[in-house]
Amino acid sequence: MINAISNLTKEFLEITDKKPIRLISHHDTDGITSAAIMIKTFQRIQKQFSLRIIKGIDKQILKEELKRNKNETLFFVDLASNSLDSFQNLENPIFILDHHELDKSKLNDKIKIINPHLFADEEEICGAGLCYLFSKALSDKNKDLAHLAIMGMIGDRHETHITKTYQQILTDSEGLEIKKSLLIFSATRPLRKSLEYSTNFFIPGVTGSSAGVQELLRENQISGEKTLYELTEEEISKLVTSISVKMASKGDKTEIIGNIYLMKFFNRKEDVRELSVLVNACSRLGNSDIALSFCLQLEKAKEQAQEIYLQYKQELIDALKNANKIERINGNGFMILNAKDSIKDTIIGTITSIMSSSLDYQEGTVLIGMAYNQDKIKVSARMAGRKGKNLKEMLEKTITLINLDAEVGGHQKAAGCLIKKEDEQRFINELKRNLEINLTKF
Repeated sequence: MINAISNLTKEFLEITDKKPIRLISHHDTDGITSAAIMIKTFQRIQKQFSLRIIKGIDKQILKEELKRNKNETLFFVDLASNSLDSFQNLENPIFILDHHELDKSKLNDKIKIINPHLFADEEEICGAGLCYLFSKALSDKNKDLAHLAIMGMIGDRHETHITKTYQQILTDSEGLEIKKSLLIFSATRPLRKSLEYSTNFFIPGVTGSSAGVQELLRENQISGEKTLYELTEEEISKLVTSISVKMASKGDKTEIIGNIYLMKFFNRKEDVRELSVLVNACSRLGNSDIALSFCLQLEKAKEQAQEIYLQYKQELIDALKNANKIERINGNGFMILNAKDSIKDTIIGTITSIMSSSLDYQEGTVLIGMAYNQDKIKVSARMAGRKGKNLKEMLEKTITLINLDAEVGGHQKAAGCLIKKEDEQRFINELKRNLEINLTKF
């Protein structure tokens, strides 16, 4: 793959000589960090470019972009692999750096693409990781952008499986510190707040409860003003034991110990997991411009991003509480949470992901979250554990069987789509039938 990326950079420089670039990226953390890497890269080689951040690709967006200035070169990052049908009659070459599943039979010589699924080892790597490798292939001086690739990696939850390529990116990131600890964030903020807003996993009686936090810390004689990073091994051990007992009482055996990643950002040591969530929060709440400016470490965005992040954390806590009140559709190997207006469409995917990390659901259980988005419904599919059905194929089959005008994005373990609100019940009925009858086939 590294050789293919090196060859692609040469084609890129030739094709875009004296041509402006139209950069299009996804609005999640991986997409935003991908865009930030490419912006810095284009600036350093003095390439003229424009940018568009989108929630997802649909036919209308592609039609708009393909009709734009014919002199522009389209450059997609962290998306477009699932839209190859629209690139069958291109006049000019386009570039794609993406890690989502694709149909290899639809590739042609105008589509200049790097995607892990095109290589024999299919090594897992996020969009920001691909953008970093592309940038580094253009110039070794771009190694200072490795920290953005790590933010994207953690934003896409790839840190639990560090491949050779990821290990190299970690090595390239100067000043990065990795420490095994409790997987709450932030590791660099007062513990009383980190525990109260713990949504990486839900702590019964603690998450969302300042009184519960105080009681937990008092029992273990730990100051709430200390940060996770500052705790001694003995304090971490006591905290882990107390939290494990609380979670086990609810039958939840979620893994709560792992690596935390720390880096200097805005001249302060920060928890990379928190940075990735902050970026995602800003973008999901409609402020992708602030998320991007934050990644580029523009001072004006720092305070704005923090304010949005606080709002997002509170909305997440409220949404988790609402999720526990909503009636769920449970079946053999699946659960559908139709939140309607009770949870925002911008965070239904996050809520479904949090639920999928709980051992309330056996490994391989398919979880579907649904939430209204004006006249449409956002559908998010997640899988409990790491082994199970192909969620992208499952949603695609459901959409096809009832002939809905919707495009499915994502991959085997996480997928989603937008459907019309008028198709709500028809979609749910077919989804249930599809899961109940054919689940074992995916």
